[in-house]
Amino acid sequence: MRPTVVMYESFAGNGMLCNPEAIFRALVTEPEFAHLTHVWVLTSKRENPAVVREFARSRSVRFVRPGSSSYYRALATSGFLINNATFPPEFSKRPSQKYLNTWHGTPLKRMGYDIGDPATRVANVVRNLLSADFLLSANPFMTDHLYEKAHLLGPIYRGMIIEEGYPRIDRQFLDDAAATAARATLEAGGITLGGRQIILYAPTWKGTSFSRPEDDIRELVSRVRQLEALIDASKYVVLLKTHQVVHRFASDIPDLAVRLVPNEIPSNVILGITGLLVTDYSSIFFDFLATRRPIFFLAPDLADYAGYRGLYLDPAEWPGPVVDTVEKLASAVNDFDRVGVDGQVVANHRAMLSRFVPREDGHATQRVIDIVFRGKRAGYAIGSLRHDERRTVLISAGSLRPNGVTSALVALLDAIDYRRFDVSVIFPPTRVRSVVDQQRRLDSRVRQFVRVGGMNGSKLSLARIRGGRGRPRRAGRAAEREKQLWRDEWLRLFGATTFDFALDFGGTSSFWAMLLLQAPDARRSIWLHDDRAQVWADQRLLGARRALELRRICALYADYDRLVSPSPELEATNAASLHAFAGPQSFTSARSLIGGDRILADAAIDREQLRAGDAPPPDWATDAESTGRSRIFASLGRLSEENDPQRLIRAFAAVHAIDQGSRLIVIGEGPLASVLAAEVSALGLTAVVWLAGYRTNPFTLLRRAGCLVFTGHRAREPRVILQARVLGMPIVTVPCGYGGDGPPEGVLEVLAHDEAVTDGMIAFLAGKVGTSSVEWRRHDRDAVASFYRAIGAVRGA
Repeated sequence: MRPTVVMYESFAGNGMLCNPEAIFRALVTEPEFAHLTHVWVLTSKRENPAVVREFARSRSVRFVRPGSSSYYRALATSGFLINNATFPPEFSKRPSQKYLNTWHGTPLKRMGYDIGDPATRVANVVRNLLSADFLLSANPFMTDHLYEKAHLLGPIYRGMIIEEGYPRIDRQFLDDAAATAARATLEAGGITLGGRQIILYAPTWKGTSFSRPEDDIRELVSRVRQLEALIDASKYVVLLKTHQVVHRFASDIPDLAVRLVPNEIPSNVILGITGLLVTDYSSIFFDFLATRRPIFFLAPDLADYAGYRGLYLDPAEWPGPVVDTVEKLASAVNDFDRVGVDGQVVANHRAMLSRFVPREDGHATQRVIDIVFRGKRAGYAIGSLRHDERRTVLISAGSLRPNGVTSALVALLDAIDYRRFDVSVIFPPTRVRSVVDQQRRLDSRVRQFVRVGGMNGSKLSLARIRGGRGRPRRAGRAAEREKQLWRDEWLRLFGATTFDFALDFGGTSSFWAMLLLQAPDARRSIWLHDDRAQVWADQRLLGARRALELRRICALYADYDRLVSPSPELEATNAASLHAFAGPQSFTSARSLIGGDRILADAAIDREQLRAGDAPPPDWATDAESTGRSRIFASLGRLSEENDPQRLIRAFAAVHAIDQGSRLIVIGEGPLASVLAAEVSALGLTAVVWLAGYRTNPFTLLRRAGCLVFTGHRAREPRVILQARVLGMPIVTVPCGYGGDGPPEGVLEVLAHDEAVTDGMIAFLAGKVGTSSVEWRRHDRDAVASFYRAIGAVRGA
């Protein structure tokens, strides 16, 4: 560690900009901090020639390129880290480092989880914010909307919020000499001001891809030209300030050379010499409020943008005229010259001054330096986010593939009492549509963590972890290194965050099982969704890799407080078969929730939008209408060996030979999909078997059938049977371990061979299988209570 080194990064290295730049310039000019060394991250020195020349002879300032070895060394060893966005996924803050995240503006448009995109998009942002010792906030609105709500930090963030204003806004408070110097810098860059007032057009970036901004830039050029033609060009000059990401593209356009504000000049310095600001949804207008000068909003796509992105403030509250064309903008500017602005705009402007820039007095930088570098707290607006009495729960969700485990988790998260518990889930990153669909099904009150990046450490150490067998080493240097790597991975993902309960709900990955054991001071539980003795016995189905994974997971059971099975019967079975791995006191059970409300709501939807190629066979619709549900069978589940979908196809072939009007819908995807398609073709069933594939909502399709058929094995009352019982469907199934009084009414249990399954399906056609039902509401009330007991959330449990 090098405690006297300060590392700065702004907009992923785009320049010496924003709050980090303001803090840096204050530190380098104060004798008290002459001992500090400053490391700036710059993507390109060529694109930042002015600052490179300015500090070329400095012994205390140096530059590093993102992703270089020098960058990572500085990131790992600097005593202070200052960023206005995010460090990369590899970053893991060490306990002795102080990390200040200043962010880059009060949000007008929705941010974080509020946008509703897949959680992968915000994963690294949330990870960085949780790692920071200090989060800078320009005002209470930003604290509430950006940190507490949009990124759901409230109950789990352990750092401090500094609400003392924005250092970059200090740069707007220019005396006459500084203002003259700033204008001279613009003119030296080829922009002719000629004593005119500056109208700064600073729109937000709304393109669909940061790598293809051409269409957006052309539109901006057109607007600048049009505005210049419609206003008093002898009084005003229109300059363009583009988003950081697209500046390099805009700078290559010849027409923009005399209008484009150089990226090297801090935006707030330009705001300090701007007479009138034009923007749309950019947070730059919050900064400009401190100048008390006029603001205009050009928002031609306001309805569309507000609809798909969302806004935190209604346009009626904005502190300036809101127009949808350049002509109207020019008219508003010309009217302002003649008569000023109307009373409502003045009232909005005044209200926003007190709400959004209450502490902007030109001295915010010194207050931030006092807190972060001098350790002063007394008298400053610094504190924690609002914490409540809820207990915090972290759940490893497994792969989130559409299967019984994921369905059980979704039902559980629908039923948890969020007045008592703050819940987070974590899962691997993915772009697979079916998994992203499951992420969207999670209750909106759940905080979604996506594990981005990978474990840090030497290749040799990581290879030992991946190739290790059983539990990690218990003693020696190698063991300590391995334990430290796991602790580091926890810190990389969660920073200083702690949880009361850590649950490995997936229960099938040694990585996640080991990671959750790193949760400090948490009660740890791991789920056993199946009969582990039966799984051990059937090595053929597991394969060598999954068998090794099972051995690794079992070796970790002793370190868990609770081993949770989905029923008391399975708890007893697992306790007996796993006694070598954990004591009897560790075993417990929690019934899986059914989630009938969601099933019924999904089934009530008229139809699901079909993708290309998803339609049933050509003659299916006509036959299905004449047949009705009474002759249509369906299966729902992963097309994998444990569900034996080939047996279903063979059994149905025999049924169809007897009843030509019978039909079969197979809902699901999996490794046997192509094998199944070939078998359907080989048996001549392509016109009567619909391989419907994956469905975001399978129940709207399942309800079209009259009978569910289940041919899997190794399951105790499979989840799909419970779901079909909620829908009141007759069910034909191979043995599912009902025991006792046998299967419930409406469930026909047959032997696990082709002929028996065929006979069961024919029995349904003959009207010998009644409708099923289940008291799912009472079941789910009891199940969620058993969940609280199982994880130890109920006193005495």
